[in-house]
Order: sequence, then C-alpha cells, then structure tokens
Amino acid sequence: MFPGGGQPNMQQLLKQAQKMQEELAQAQQELAEAKVSGTAGGGLVEATVTGAGELVALTIAPAAVDPEDTETLADLVLAAVRDATAAAQKMQSDRLGPLAQGLGGGGSGIPGLPF
Repeated sequence: MFPGGGQPNMQQLLKQAQKMQEELAQAQQELAEAKVSGTAGGGLVEATVTGAGELVALTIAPAAVDPEDTETLADLVLAAVRDATAAAQKMQSDRLGPLAQGLGGGGSGIPGLPF
C-alpha cells in the first residue's frame, strides 16, 4: 500500500503531521484575525464578522430605523449577519479545506472542524 512496497518512515510521517498541524494553527489564527462584511437593504445594515464567525460590528443607517416598523429592521439585521456569516464560512472552507484534505479529511472532514 505504500510507494515502493516498504514500511512508512515514521519519522517522516511525524514531521509531515507536525507541519500540517502548524499550518492548520496558522490558518485558524489568520481566520480569527480576518474580517468580512455582509449587507442588507442596499447597505442600510452592515454586519462584520471574523473569519471564525464571531460578530464584531453592526452598523445601522438612520434611514433603516422606523419606530413603527421594527420587524423590517430586525429582518435587515438578520440578513446582514447571515450574509457576513456565509462569507466567513466560505473563507473557512477556502482556507482550511485544503489542509483537511491533506489530513485525510475533506467533504465530511475532521470532527469538530466546520467543513
């Protein structure tokens, strides 16, 4: 099953695993520091989340605030947060997906990882 039919070089496998673990940790740190935004209502509401999915900012334009219609404002906030979260999930998949495939993951991935 191994190239050349021999036994795997355990030292080499451990080095590869350590390198992949370091790359994964670096990617997770980059995601935690990255920020993406989502908008709704033509930009009336903007939500900013980290690449890890944490909501860090929410901006609501005064034109979006109608005391008689708070339901629309709530819908706009939800839509903006969902838009930003979807962008963060795509960023996670783009950044972490190749690392998971290298670890034998991929489609269903490694338990605890969002891909």
